[in-house]
Amino acid sequence: MAPPSIADSDPFKDPIAPLEEDDALTGSTLVVGRDASLTLATDSLIVLDSKTTQAIPFFNILWAEISEFELIITYAKPTSKKVVRVASINYLTEKTDRRQLTAWTARLLDRAYGKSQRKKRIKVLINPFSGKGKAPKWYLRDIAPIFAAARCEIDVERTRLSGHAVEIAEKLNLNDYDVIASCSGDGLPHEVFNGLGKRKDARRALSKVAVVQLPCGSGNAMSCNLNGTDSTSLAALCVVKGIRTPLDLVSITQGDTRTLSFLSQSLGIVAEVDLGTEHIRWMGSARFTYGFLARFLAQKVYPCDVAVKVDIPTKASVREHYRKEVGNQADNDERRENMSEDNDYALPELEYGSIKDPLPSDWSMVSYDQMGNFFAGNMAFMAPDANFFPASLPNDGHLDLVTVDGDISRVAAIQSLLAVENGKFFDMPHVTYRKISGYRIRPKDQKQGYISIDGERFPFEPFQAEVHRGLGTVLSKTGHVYEAPGVAPITGA
Repeated sequence: MAPPSIADSDPFKDPIAPLEEDDALTGSTLVVGRDASLTLATDSLIVLDSKTTQAIPFFNILWAEISEFELIITYAKPTSKKVVRVASINYLTEKTDRRQLTAWTARLLDRAYGKSQRKKRIKVLINPFSGKGKAPKWYLRDIAPIFAAARCEIDVERTRLSGHAVEIAEKLNLNDYDVIASCSGDGLPHEVFNGLGKRKDARRALSKVAVVQLPCGSGNAMSCNLNGTDSTSLAALCVVKGIRTPLDLVSITQGDTRTLSFLSQSLGIVAEVDLGTEHIRWMGSARFTYGFLARFLAQKVYPCDVAVKVDIPTKASVREHYRKEVGNQADNDERRENMSEDNDYALPELEYGSIKDPLPSDWSMVSYDQMGNFFAGNMAFMAPDANFFPASLPNDGHLDLVTVDGDISRVAAIQSLLAVENGKFFDMPHVTYRKISGYRIRPKDQKQGYISIDGERFPFEPFQAEVHRGLGTVLSKTGHVYEAPGVAPITGA
């Protein structure tokens, strides 16, 4: 094979420059002023002038515009590992060819936004109680300037009480917004999904409006998975640059109610750690580690009867499924269930029925008297350092199910806690990991306990879950995978 040419390996060469047009209009380098140049490199804007040389990643470019005499480029400048602030560079352009300047600026914005929508219209919901009451301050300091610099259209509303976001989403004019952004923990996005799900045009609403989180709570799993961060300013940048991504949603039926879940469902140690440690919320995310360790060491069990619709039964097959899906470049329409045209786009009918219906004929109810943890996840991270579901995908049509017996040894319990943090939890021999499309669970031998749906407490009663592929919409960095270390087939095995 012939070695690559110097031009092919040149980081300053624009890899997607058209060859047919005038070189002056398609060149990657723009000379501005007497001693400065701006170059569209492989993944960054290279700025060379007499005062500085810097590379600004295209991802960080918020906007570029031409005034009568100058070019202004606004970007998100890192000021620390987890903080970006709006900054700008500007150059006089009175002697620069106007056609060349306009063409170069358009190409800069094309590179900066790629598949992402520009000038998003965002409905911002702020939970004034999130972040110990600091969410409004964080929004004004960290988020609003980035949205403004990116020319987003913003409509801000504070939620007044629990359930208010459900009402807002249910009554939202879909034609006015592209995104609903929640400055909160994971509770507000849960409300938004359910508000959209209550509409007569639920399926259209859930596919049209992207639901995102701007992390301002103690639980910020949604942002960790889709943005790869729990930083407010970095998350704001990710929303500006986010790509529309279908998201599987899960119908939970319990009693006479039907609820949509986007994150997880749990009964057992995880639910108790999540909901039973509210009194030590001051510890932040450390409360989850403390609660997890205390209950695991006590070898607490949570007896229940479980029936599961298993789709992918072994860890080896889960690995292979994950490998194939990561490489799947199908468009969004192929990642959603087909919309029915005869039901006014209401929520999908339940293929497996509700909790009140007879158990599907191909499901078998199994008794688990030593259940320690029943945990079903639709996303990978449940907290910044807790990648419980490394094989999860946004829209593969499956929930990832983890089950662990409660009577494992104390040494194994401690190893489990450490394994979640170091990425080895999936491979632990006492961890059962499957991909499923539905289940029914019935607690027993306990009058009271904890059931957690997306971090919210639900009645300690039987419930049933069913996955709907690509029913919801979010924004992500890639458009088809989470920002979490995944699983891959073990080579040489």
